[in-house]
Amino acid sequence: MTDTLLARKAVDYEQPDNSPTGGAVCATKHAWARVPVEPSAAERTALKDKIRRLLKEKNAVMVSHYYVHPDLQDLAEETGGIVSDSLEMARFGRDHAATTLVVSGVRFMGETSKILSPEKRVLMPDLDATCSLDLGCPVDEFSAFCDAHPDRTVVVYANTSAAVKARSDWLVTSSCALDIVKALKEQGQKILWAPDRHLGGYIQRETGADMVMWGGSCIVHDEFKAFELEELMHEHPGARLLVHPESPAAVVALADAVGSTSGILNAAREMDAKTFIVATDNGMMHKLRTLNPGKTFIEAPTAGNSATCKSCAHCPWMAMNGLADVARVLETGANEVHVDQGLGLRARVPIDRMLAFTAALKQGPVPGSLVAHIGAA
Repeated sequence: MTDTLLARKAVDYEQPDNSPTGGAVCATKHAWARVPVEPSAAERTALKDKIRRLLKEKNAVMVSHYYVHPDLQDLAEETGGIVSDSLEMARFGRDHAATTLVVSGVRFMGETSKILSPEKRVLMPDLDATCSLDLGCPVDEFSAFCDAHPDRTVVVYANTSAAVKARSDWLVTSSCALDIVKALKEQGQKILWAPDRHLGGYIQRETGADMVMWGGSCIVHDEFKAFELEELMHEHPGARLLVHPESPAAVVALADAVGSTSGILNAAREMDAKTFIVATDNGMMHKLRTLNPGKTFIEAPTAGNSATCKSCAHCPWMAMNGLADVARVLETGANEVHVDQGLGLRARVPIDRMLAFTAALKQGPVPGSLVAHIGAA
C-alpha cells in the first residue's frame, strides 16, 4: 500500500472578530470572506415573499446546501426545492423540470449543476463563494501531479473546479467515496486522490487501497482538535460523537459514527442517544435540530479557549449566501454560472460515472455512508 502526500498548499483567510469581548477565539490573521448583513424580521418576510413570486415567474427552483443560512434551507423546501449534500444537489438539479436553478452553496456546486444541465440557467447568490479545497488545487499543478503518476486512476472529490474534474476519471462526494474507491481497489486499480488529504486518508484506512494523495484540507474540518473534543466528551459522558471524514485522523478515531452530511443526519435520527457532539460545519445544526426536536446537538470545538480559529466551525464562503442576493439574481439574472462547453463535456464524464454508480448501488444492499465505531488510524 502506498501513501504519498504532495506538499500541502496552504490557503489563508480572516474572520472578523465578532465576540462581545473582542477576544481571540474568532480573531485570525488573514482576510475572511464577506458575509451579508442579517435582515430584520420585516425585511426577511418581504424578501421571502419576493423570492417565492420570482421563483414562479422565472420557472426557477432553489437548490441549497446544508451549510448555508437556515433561511435559504427553509425557503428551498417551502418552495419545492431541496436542501441536501452535494451529491443530491447534483441529482436534483439535473432531474428537476425548472429551467433556472438557484444554487445556494459554493462555486463548485454551481459549476456542477451547469455541467449536468447545460441547457438550464444556473444562478448563485455570490459567485465569489468558493472553497479552500478548490482554491488549494489549481488545475496546472494538479495536472502535473497526474502526469507524474500516469498509471493511476484519478479520483477527485466534488470540492474542485470544473477544470480539475475534467482531468479526472472519477468524481466522488463524501457520501459515495468509500464505495467507489473500494470498488476500484477490488478491480486492482491504484488511486490518485485529490484534494482533501484527511478524507483520502480515511478512505485509505477503510479500504486498504493503494493511494497517492494531494495535500489539501477543508478550512472548517481541519480545525477540529482531538484534545478539546476529549475534554468536551468528558463533560458530556452520554453524548455520541458524529464526525465528517474531512476531519483529522485523531478526531475521526474518537467518533461513534463517521459520515457525510446525509450520513450524519441519518446517524442522529437512528441512534438512541439524546445528546450528540457534531464535528462538521455548524450550518448542519439547523437541520439536525429541526429533524430531531427531542435531542441536543453540541458543536465540536475548533480550538482551545486561548487559541484562534480560521473558520470557527463555519465555512466563510457558505456564509456569503443570503436572501437579498437570491432575490437580486432572480430579478436581474446576475451571477449566472458559465462553464466552457468543451470543458463541461469532459468534466461531465466523471460526474455521470459517479451518478450511474450510486444509482446502481441503490438496487441492492451496499455499505452505507456511515461507518460506526472505527478504530484509531
